[in-house]
Amino acid sequence: MTENNSAQDKRAAVVINPVKAPDDEFKTNFFQLCADAGWAEPLWLETTEEDPGAGQARQALEAGVDVVIAAGGDGTVRTVASVLIGTDTAMGLMPLGTGNLLARNLGLDVTDPLNAAQSVLSGSETKIDVVKAVLDHGKQEQLFLVAAGVGYDAAIMGDTNDDLKDRVGWLAYVEAGIRKLPGKPVGATITIEGNRPVHRKVRSVMVGNCGKLMGDVQIFPDALYTDGILDLLVLAPRGRFGWLSVVAGVFGKSNKRNKSVQSYSGKSAVIDLDSPQEFQVDGDHLGEVSHLKVSVEPLALTIRMIAAAK
Repeated sequence: MTENNSAQDKRAAVVINPVKAPDDEFKTNFFQLCADAGWAEPLWLETTEEDPGAGQARQALEAGVDVVIAAGGDGTVRTVASVLIGTDTAMGLMPLGTGNLLARNLGLDVTDPLNAAQSVLSGSETKIDVVKAVLDHGKQEQLFLVAAGVGYDAAIMGDTNDDLKDRVGWLAYVEAGIRKLPGKPVGATITIEGNRPVHRKVRSVMVGNCGKLMGDVQIFPDALYTDGILDLLVLAPRGRFGWLSVVAGVFGKSNKRNKSVQSYSGKSAVIDLDSPQEFQVDGDHLGEVSHLKVSVEPLALTIRMIAAAK
């Protein structure tokens, strides 16, 4: 799987959520794209409710393909990545979801999945960080590529109207966010790299590996997916106008934080909550947690793409 192989020696596998396929011609058009690029006929593997992509990604690895393309939403991307992490096989992206968070952060075309696929076939390999999240003292582990959160942001992901999301895309999350504004803060203890703990009453604690979230909003302005560092954002609105301070702290032009919005960074962090809170990774709502440990795995995933112009 070296870069000096000829195109004729290369083969891609596509792990696709069939529900997300744009039309009946999508598969045919992708096969033609591979043929035009001189690649061998691809391996086409559809996910199921029972297996959302892990088994298909392992099958692709066993077939010895050069790249495994995750074609679907952020859940499909994360599932495929969890199999490819630590291997020499690259992952490519054909964004077919609503958020397409990793694709946006990588600068890929999220409006045209075939154009994104062309970027995979014509591109080169680069490595990015991934993050491991250990939930409730080891009861469950999750990997994520973009961001995770407990509290308010996770509640939004868990209560977004799917029909509205199909109609208006990421704006459906705004509607859910307005509905979820009322709520009580929870006590949180945040420990960065084993240093002195920080105690806050919070509505949300977010952990970022990349900078952009829904609607291309730059939530973590200093985040780089290649720096081996996690960025944490703590939302702690206080009083009647607390959320206005949050908006100013998150979206203000100066990117200056305030008492309602505080930032931290490090290679690892532990978040202890006084009571279980809703939890999400890369936009997927996964229930509730009361203890979360996160740590970065530097440059653990290989991505194949054409680098976006800066």
